[in-house]
Amino acid sequence: MQREQISVFDIFKIGIGPSSSHTLGPWRAAQQFTTSLKTQGALEQVEQIKILLYGSLAKTGKGHGTDIAILLGLAGGDPVTFDVNAIDSTIAAIRNDQLLKLAGEKLLSFDYETDLIFLFTESLPFHPNAVTFQAFLNTGRAISETYYSIGGGFVIKEGEDRNEKEQVELPFPVEKAADLLHWCLTTGLKVSEVVMENELAWRPEAETRKGILQHYTVMRDCIYRGCHTPGFLPGGLSVARRAVALNKRLMSGRSYTDYESWVQAIRSGGNGFNYTLDWVSCFALAVNEENASFGRVVTAPTNGAAGVIPAVLQYYITFCNGFSDERITQFIACASEIGSIFKKGATISAAMGGCQAEIGVSSAMAAAALTECLGGSQRQVMMAAEIAMEHHLGLTCDPIGGLVQIPCIERNTMGAIKAITASQLALQSNPDKAKVSLDAVVNTMWETALDMNSKYKETSDGGLATNIPLSLPEC
Repeated sequence: MQREQISVFDIFKIGIGPSSSHTLGPWRAAQQFTTSLKTQGALEQVEQIKILLYGSLAKTGKGHGTDIAILLGLAGGDPVTFDVNAIDSTIAAIRNDQLLKLAGEKLLSFDYETDLIFLFTESLPFHPNAVTFQAFLNTGRAISETYYSIGGGFVIKEGEDRNEKEQVELPFPVEKAADLLHWCLTTGLKVSEVVMENELAWRPEAETRKGILQHYTVMRDCIYRGCHTPGFLPGGLSVARRAVALNKRLMSGRSYTDYESWVQAIRSGGNGFNYTLDWVSCFALAVNEENASFGRVVTAPTNGAAGVIPAVLQYYITFCNGFSDERITQFIACASEIGSIFKKGATISAAMGGCQAEIGVSSAMAAAALTECLGGSQRQVMMAAEIAMEHHLGLTCDPIGGLVQIPCIERNTMGAIKAITASQLALQSNPDKAKVSLDAVVNTMWETALDMNSKYKETSDGGLATNIPLSLPEC
């Protein structure tokens, strides 16, 4: 049996908010469908397109921008490069003109109200996030393909043999934390070094480092943009952006002109506990307010949890002297391996496991990365990841109004702070005396996910989503 092979660029993806499973995944599925039509030589024969959304994609799809993502994907847009400022006008044109240019080439009549169907009471057995594309051809033939968005932007096509995916020869194959620890202890390599050795099987080291730093640049820009953008989040809840006001208050009039001088200005304010805590929260708020506004973020490992790792990384850069390409690369590489272990052994999809699968996993990833960068041993790195997830077990996903806003944005601040706390605990502990292993907590998280009621899995059918009137503002 082939093992799942996950690269750092599978765990970390550049995309557009607000959700990796409900926005980025469906967008990629739409792109795959248009590619399939081209491969079959059927694109020019298409006369009509229909899209069927099932399960969680139907129930919270509009709040998560699933409809928008699918239309942009079908129209030939790419989430890495599409101009986020053109989203509203592009969708408005499709809806108002009732025209869709399939793959950017074939102009079709398209009625949003009748051709995009939300099946609120239907769910497919493989995964709650399912979408079926139907293309009706001028030959009388129809092509139907179903895709599952399984979390973190990962997409599976129904009927596709996942074992057919091209395999590479990894020097250090890892399925579980025990495998990772084995390689670390037998070679003396750090977790990040194991990752970089494995990445060589896909591409040259220079290319990997360049790609990681490109992802970091998106994280950095997202934080800075979010800290300087006022206003309210879209979607109807009238949630005010808070990062901009918090940034202004914490800066206390200190001046700066760009990201680098901003970091220096932050440092000049000291490193008191409350001051540092407020900045970590500000960093996380900034990212997820951008995410909720259809901004460009890095899936880390999901969009709903996209603020945790950037916030902890920014904390490391700002308050722990981690501002170097080498340290940033080390942080992101280490974090990716922990994310891949959770992806293989459990899930990173809130629709499958609740928010423990998103905020919990991202917190574990950040805790591990911070621990390694602060000089922790390999055992302490895994201990930090375990501690962070242990205290997220059972966390539900109950977005109010189906939007990735309440409680999602604040949860990123909690995940970031827990990651830093978990790292500090691990650094001050002897991992040989730990009672819970990382593999044990991964297994427990998966068992908890299986036991969790479906209404707490990104459906907005339970929890805060049903107990808070939509007219109430956050806080």
